[in-house]
Amino acid sequence: MFVIVTYDVGEKRVNKVRKHLKKYLIWVQNSVFEGEITEGKLEKCLMELSRKINKHEDSIYVYKIKIPSQITKDIIGEEKNVDDMFL
Repeated sequence: MFVIVTYDVGEKRVNKVRKHLKKYLIWVQNSVFEGEITEGKLEKCLMELSRKINKHEDSIYVYKIKIPSQITKDIIGEEKNVDDMFL
């Protein structure tokens, strides 16, 4: 399945959350990841991630798309290239 994960976490946890999600998905924009993942891997990812956040302050949104061929993605402005973010 295709998923989009967005997050809003405390400043101290941002890097931990980003590094964790990069193991499973593609970083497309600040606080936004997307990609193909199995249900099992997604469950594992989210279980591990839940240990890294403060559930009383942070939030993670997971959008599951069962039929990714019906998604269109329009980008207004410049598309971020993750490779360009690192030297």
